[in-house]
Amino acid sequence: MQIALAPMEGLVDEILRDVLTRIGGIDWCVTEFIRVSERLLPAATYHKLAPELFNGSRTRAGTPMRVQFLGSDPQCLADNAAFACTLGAPVIDLNFGCPAKTVNKSRGGAVLLKEPELLHAIVREVRRTVPAEIPVTAKMRLGFEGKEGALDCARALAEGGASQIVVHARTKVEGYKPPAHWEWVARVQEVVGVPVFANGEVWTLDDWRRCREISGVDDIMLGRGLVSRPGLARQIAAVRAGEEPEDMSWAELQPLLLNFWQQARRKLAPRYAPGRLKQWLAMLTRTYPEAVALFAEVRREQDCERIDQLLALSP
Repeated sequence: MQIALAPMEGLVDEILRDVLTRIGGIDWCVTEFIRVSERLLPAATYHKLAPELFNGSRTRAGTPMRVQFLGSDPQCLADNAAFACTLGAPVIDLNFGCPAKTVNKSRGGAVLLKEPELLHAIVREVRRTVPAEIPVTAKMRLGFEGKEGALDCARALAEGGASQIVVHARTKVEGYKPPAHWEWVARVQEVVGVPVFANGEVWTLDDWRRCREISGVDDIMLGRGLVSRPGLARQIAAVRAGEEPEDMSWAELQPLLLNFWQQARRKLAPRYAPGRLKQWLAMLTRTYPEAVALFAEVRREQDCERIDQLLALSP
């Protein structure tokens, strides 16, 4: 069984990957997508979105990182994937699940689920081009509007050469609205001969147990659930090891929250750093009452020094 951290664009950047993987329980993580259109991207683009490449493609905690691509041109994706491998990418992941309208309008992400033949062509070309020892994996949704093509898409990915498939158990149109259709993950697993990961609507340990029972798969990718409950992967890992799962206390999380802010201040422009902190704090309010109070104080602040003071004073 493996637990993966989802590649959420605009949320799980290198800073949050660093912090979340230090908590424990995560077997591997994925970069935000690298968008490819019609040219070979420079090394600087990869190093900006995946600075872990400078650290053996691992976070500071030692968690392996995969490089994810998004696009619709098989050859261009393959060329960029091959270049990423020369920079140290250990696994190439292909995004066929992003529901963002701007991405879909430019033929990226979930809109490609309308074209299983193109999915197959992309995976096949990437698989053919990158070194044989580098795995090629893929992430998909159940479809664009309906689920009727989900199995054809999954087959296309597997037959094209994907060695692993993550299934976000909703369509593009459903977005992030509950429920997630975990029973469809089971259907996908029945028709492909590669490992399948379940993804979507796992917020708690009980959600994970239900997801595993309904989907029939042991492997899980956690997204918003892990961002809002940072100890969730550690809890799941404890259960699978036969140990008592303990939730993460606010006192344990506080130093990591402060470190997240310190990294954001150091790596981002002053006008952007507060927004990143507020984004994570807002999600933490789902789990921690203490986060509700802190978010109420921080949400209107743009002054970084004032935010320093608020975090230092947080009980």
